[in-house]
Amino acid sequence: MTGSSTTDSGTGDLISQPRKSSWKYIGPGIVVAATGVGAGDLVATLIAGSKFGYTLMWAAVIGCIVKISLAEAAGRWHLATGRTLFEGWRSLGQWTTVYFAVYVVIWGFVYGATAMSSSALPIVALFPDGPGLKTWAIIMGLIGLVFVWFNQYAVFEKVMTVLIGVMFVVVVYVAVRVGPDVGATFAGLAPVLPDGSLLYTLGLIGGVGGTITMAAYGYWVNAKGWTNSGWMKVMRLDNRVAYITTGIFVVAMLIVGAELLHSSQLALTKGDRGLIDLGKILEDRYGAATAKLFLVGFFATSFSSLIGVWHGVSLMFADFVERLQRDRKGAPVDEGTVEEVAAGVKERSMPFRAYLLWLTFPPMALLWLDQPFGLVVVYGVLGAFFMPFLALTLVWLLNSSRTPAEWRNGWLSNGMLAAAGLLFVVLCVQQVRELPW
Repeated sequence: MTGSSTTDSGTGDLISQPRKSSWKYIGPGIVVAATGVGAGDLVATLIAGSKFGYTLMWAAVIGCIVKISLAEAAGRWHLATGRTLFEGWRSLGQWTTVYFAVYVVIWGFVYGATAMSSSALPIVALFPDGPGLKTWAIIMGLIGLVFVWFNQYAVFEKVMTVLIGVMFVVVVYVAVRVGPDVGATFAGLAPVLPDGSLLYTLGLIGGVGGTITMAAYGYWVNAKGWTNSGWMKVMRLDNRVAYITTGIFVVAMLIVGAELLHSSQLALTKGDRGLIDLGKILEDRYGAATAKLFLVGFFATSFSSLIGVWHGVSLMFADFVERLQRDRKGAPVDEGTVEEVAAGVKERSMPFRAYLLWLTFPPMALLWLDQPFGLVVVYGVLGAFFMPFLALTLVWLLNSSRTPAEWRNGWLSNGMLAAAGLLFVVLCVQQVRELPW
């Protein structure tokens, strides 16, 4: 564990000494970037590029800025207060506990099956004569379980760094390979809304990299060993690197959609299987080597999301359960704070491992069944509400006395978080309307 330096104030109080922001500390941001960008996000971006070319490039840039402000707020809460985000939510009332309890159980059940299938798809495409999709999906889930169960944050971060490196190289290579129109790329930075593009624009701004893993960012910051405000500059650099990297992914996939699909009027299947379609198109145009390289990148994208959720959301669940246990015992609100995360205590806890098992084994049943209608609706509603919940509760927490005055929101943070909250409310309403009621 890496800790911040401290000094005595002369009154016996320890004061955090600011760390200089340095590239050598980068880590949690890489993890959140790798986890937040899934295969479905890349397909949505490709489809936007195929329909509107470079016109919505500006939306990708705004989306990057929105994510930076949200993740920075989550990390700032953890470092400024010495309390986890769930402790903050608990201070807002019992309703946050009820929402999170229902959300994390149902979301985890459905997401587990989705993540396993997504990771298996490129493996099946690379080895068509091997086991089928269900078998590979189970293997991917078990590998994720074993890896997270027996490794703590330091090893987890190194593996995620390798996976995001593969993602980055492959996606940028494919974008360069298809030959981007540099002039059109820069022209796309001018905010324009073509007919029928509003929902795609909102999706680009709010969708890519915007999941529950943004709330997990503060936990990864603590797991890295950053536990107080002395690490604030480091966290902010780390966060910017994360979402600039995410922005490059989005821009690269928009270029692929615009150059490879828009001009040829080719369509992709929605969802993760759309990347299999793209692999076939790349093989026809550029040969089998490029197609296989793309499938390797597809696997890195999907599997990094799987192990990222297996680790990050399990950390959040462990904090959730342990906070409830302390409340029942009447423990002080500041007992069991971020220091436990930094020490790796929660990664060895029973709730952490219980949620790992929940993400892995019950969802395997969904691999043989169509997702039950009612479950799809509840999952969709809860998922749609999470990002507005995150944005608006962060506004609440970071403007109140719960946060030290020095680290409360300024006008820029308030503006960005309020805009993000409104954006996610609109997206939430649209997602709920599109559900198969």
